[in-house]
Amino acid sequence: MKKTIELLKKNGELRIVDTELDIYLEIPHLAYAEVKKKDGGLALLFTNVIDKKSGKKFDEEILMNVFGSYSRCELLFGRTIESVADEITKLLHMKPPSGFLNKISMASELFSLKNIFPKKLSREGECQKIKYLENEIDLYKIPVLTTWEQDGGPFITMAQVYTQSFDGEMVNVGMYRLQVYDKNHLGMHWQIHKDSSHFFDQYQKAGKKMPVTIAIGGDPLYTWCATAPLPYGVNELLMYGLIKKESAKLVKSLTNPLYIPHDVDYVIEGWVDTNEMKIEGPFGDHTGYYTLEESYPVMEVSAITTKKKPTYLATVVGKPPLEDKYMGWATGKIFFPLLKTTAPDLLDYHMPENGGFHNLILAKMQPHYKGHAKQFMHAFWGAGQMSFVKHAIFLDEKAPKLDSYDAVTSYILDRFTPKSLFITEGILDALDHSSDEALIGGKLGIDVTAANRVEAPNLLGDEELLIRVKELIPDVVNLHQFMRRTKNPITVISVDKTKNAKHYFEALIPLSMHLRVVVFIDAHKNDIFNAYMLVWRVTNNMDALRDIYISGLMVAIDGTNKNSLDSFERRWPDDVDCTQSVVESLKLKGVWDLSEKLYEKFQLS
Repeated sequence: MKKTIELLKKNGELRIVDTELDIYLEIPHLAYAEVKKKDGGLALLFTNVIDKKSGKKFDEEILMNVFGSYSRCELLFGRTIESVADEITKLLHMKPPSGFLNKISMASELFSLKNIFPKKLSREGECQKIKYLENEIDLYKIPVLTTWEQDGGPFITMAQVYTQSFDGEMVNVGMYRLQVYDKNHLGMHWQIHKDSSHFFDQYQKAGKKMPVTIAIGGDPLYTWCATAPLPYGVNELLMYGLIKKESAKLVKSLTNPLYIPHDVDYVIEGWVDTNEMKIEGPFGDHTGYYTLEESYPVMEVSAITTKKKPTYLATVVGKPPLEDKYMGWATGKIFFPLLKTTAPDLLDYHMPENGGFHNLILAKMQPHYKGHAKQFMHAFWGAGQMSFVKHAIFLDEKAPKLDSYDAVTSYILDRFTPKSLFITEGILDALDHSSDEALIGGKLGIDVTAANRVEAPNLLGDEELLIRVKELIPDVVNLHQFMRRTKNPITVISVDKTKNAKHYFEALIPLSMHLRVVVFIDAHKNDIFNAYMLVWRVTNNMDALRDIYISGLMVAIDGTNKNSLDSFERRWPDDVDCTQSVVESLKLKGVWDLSEKLYEKFQLS
């Protein structure tokens, strides 16, 4: 961490905040604002950290937004992201060499791969210089942040969670939300599809406690590796060796059999009783909504160790854009070659950050025959973490660059017809709140690989259309038409909802000659002119099985919050919002410098 801080300083990528700030809301609110700035703002080093509730002043500094820009990602990787992807591609396509010189070259390449494997040291590590055992254990000595006002408590956000299978043959490094319950207990928010959860099942079946060790800090690449979507049972620290060209050096935990990198800043060791579950949450998460209370396993801490002068690494979650935008960018590029092994006709893919990653993916493919894209969707939804994607749009090889949003949206809308839609059911991320049932719900695929013949509507102006729509639907507040130059303009209609959106859709059928794609949203807390946040809202709120209506050439999407009017029985969560009094306090202290324009654009409250 110290080397990272110096590297960031040297490259003008660090903002040092010396003002006294609280771990409760103040520090995370400031980090949340920073990443909303152009190019992700700067990394933040908080040097004057307090906990007002307990009166404790921390010696540790807190480092945040470390991955929060494209340039910082490559700085921390020590090389271009493309070079890592190229190396993986080369390994995947390695063939037996012909000729003596080729054999020598391959031998040299294979010999260099020995450095990718983690190396176990027989001594203690820098991370074990200071030890807290038995009655000395106190998680409140660590400056764990409370990010949002409705959060169930403080939680660790940038954890490397080390686990192993019951037989000890497989190890995993994951990143999970870890709620601090008290001085020696943590909640383990590993979802059912994660490797650690699979290991947990093995220990539970055997009736044994499960060892878990949590590391914080060290080389930031350890943290990125914890998010890497590798196949089940593959040690994520292999990626560290591949990127850095040196082995991750590991030391054994003091009180359980797990190994962690020798130079992390904090180590929290313990055991999970597989018979004990506890309510975890609620917590604001990267969906921009609070995830509701749910039972998860509990870890009893058996030791805490640290470096002599540790730095606490943290991130902030909420509405996009966030630090995970840039971490996800690196992950997408690096693991594209691996995804192509399951989906060889895939040419490119992109997950817009305002689609919440799993909520929306754009994919470019090489279609070879009629229906190929729909066949491809099945393969795509069966490929590792891609199986959690809710909405996928498939384009052909002639499509514009997938991150050229204006051009690619025009390309999609000029080819789209209702028959482009493919709706099915599948598994969803545990953080998804929109489906009628947790963990499973509607999936939407859109096939625009074919140049469908599309009939343009008879367009009206916004004002005239609004008058005519209000005559049919008194609940309508406003509307705006996006992409009017395309064959399928998108009409966003805000409502003060008093009935299910299907009634609104049916009322609009007499105006279908003027409409193509209609999106209903709640008037409250939405700006019908803010396309960025509308994508965030609608992809979060819709379930394709329930919320899509079709009549002729008109398609409607219900992007409203669901309630009893929709026969929705689950509790709908609140948005993640900044606490206004905290923002005002940060302004008075002279540290809040986010413009009002960006504050409103990204709907911080």
